[in-house]
Amino acid sequence: MNVAKHEVMSGSDPLLKAEGIKKSYGGVLALHDGCIELGAGTVHALCGSNGAGKSTFLNILMGLEAPDSGRIWLSGTETRFASPASALAAGIAIITQELSPVPDMTVAENIFLGRESRRAGWFVNQTVMRCKAAELLERLNFAVDPRAKMRRLSLGQIQLVEIAKAIDQRSSVLIMDEPTSAIGEKETAILFDAIRQLKSAGVGIIYVSHRLSELFSIADEYTVFRDGGFIRTGLMKDIDRDELIRLIVGGRLIDQQCAATESEKATLLEVQGYSRAGEFEDINLSLKSGEIVGLYGLMGAGRSEFASSLYGISRRNRGRLVMDGVEVEINSPGDALKFRIAMITEDRKASGLFLSQSIRKNISLTSLSSLSRWSFINERKEQAVAERMIERFHIKVRTRDQPVRQLSGGNQQKVLFARSLTTSPRILICDEPTRGIDEGAKREIHAFLAEFAAQGNAVLMISSEVQEILASCNRVVVFRHGRQVTESPVTRITPEHLLHWAS
Repeated sequence: MNVAKHEVMSGSDPLLKAEGIKKSYGGVLALHDGCIELGAGTVHALCGSNGAGKSTFLNILMGLEAPDSGRIWLSGTETRFASPASALAAGIAIITQELSPVPDMTVAENIFLGRESRRAGWFVNQTVMRCKAAELLERLNFAVDPRAKMRRLSLGQIQLVEIAKAIDQRSSVLIMDEPTSAIGEKETAILFDAIRQLKSAGVGIIYVSHRLSELFSIADEYTVFRDGGFIRTGLMKDIDRDELIRLIVGGRLIDQQCAATESEKATLLEVQGYSRAGEFEDINLSLKSGEIVGLYGLMGAGRSEFASSLYGISRRNRGRLVMDGVEVEINSPGDALKFRIAMITEDRKASGLFLSQSIRKNISLTSLSSLSRWSFINERKEQAVAERMIERFHIKVRTRDQPVRQLSGGNQQKVLFARSLTTSPRILICDEPTRGIDEGAKREIHAFLAEFAAQGNAVLMISSEVQEILASCNRVVVFRHGRQVTESPVTRITPEHLLHWAS
């Protein structure tokens, strides 16, 4: 049975309660009715599309923003946090989607940043911190070296360090904002074990994820926001996936699935014996016209490294790359664009977008040569391209000159796809194309990829989501420890097959 708005779910005071939270920016209402009740020892899923108000609400809970109105209670006492430090001191910690490690510090130093072990009250005791970090990481079963510099870690390993750091703060309330966005299935299972340990210790967890399968696996309760306001709250056991999607997007969506056919069309790209020392070895695969080929594997399997090499970001040590029957060399992204290959990178903020630049500039970036004459950009053409792509991908903007950092995650991802189309690619490499975006934007991207392939092009899609691979791809190639272990049409495999091959 769904729980009525503002109703306390138990006889005692909830661990955290917020109601009527409102926030505007420059006269634009971002949140008009933020509400939640979190009990001790429960995982509460906060659901909503990008732009629904979740991030604003969490920023207010953490003291990053001041609400215009509304009330917050912690263990029955009304409170308001003036800063993240005051929230942390009161027992509220957060794992944010936007990772912010100190790259030249070690893992141990990052975990205990601001809480360093010291000798004589002054000198940092590196030995003690390394030992404490090693014990914490071992207890959580996180395979990360506490002595390693953060800049040497993968995106997934950085995420694990951020999770360990938040858990070690021993807060009574832990907010997890897309904690699995950069980690694979195996690491997610490890994280869920850690969450269950926290629950048994009485910690209340607000869990934000666009991966609905995760919510049904780990959450006890849910609250849905839409268009900046509270929609409904209830128990996860009392709602199914279709109903949750309907609440999130405000209407029923039809499943998108790529028709998995045996294509006899032309081979656009083929690699033979593709290898890069220490990253991947002896990869053999092809991309045919009209296909979406999935790359599946656990974190560190070599998928992203292989894709980066195909696009010319790194160079292979050996192997052949054949396009349209002719062997070619791609030694830089510029070479890739000449051969009409485009790439969506796995981290849109770190390596995909120029966040301070406008939407227009981000979209036109890779096609400036066609928009310029004598090194001068034709702004009229540039604006026309941006307008066409904004309309094509239904990007929600105030103006095309709005800084891209102001967009939601889903709309930022659409900007990347819009940019890729300006170069008229035949092959699109997508590394985690729907990571950290809402269900509606995810389905729009899936529909675009299916349409792109149906026009005679090809897609190579890396995804850590089993259901995304099976629903969107024609074939799947599985990587493990840098090697290609199997290839199969998706019609012949199950999720259990994928997980078995990858692990």
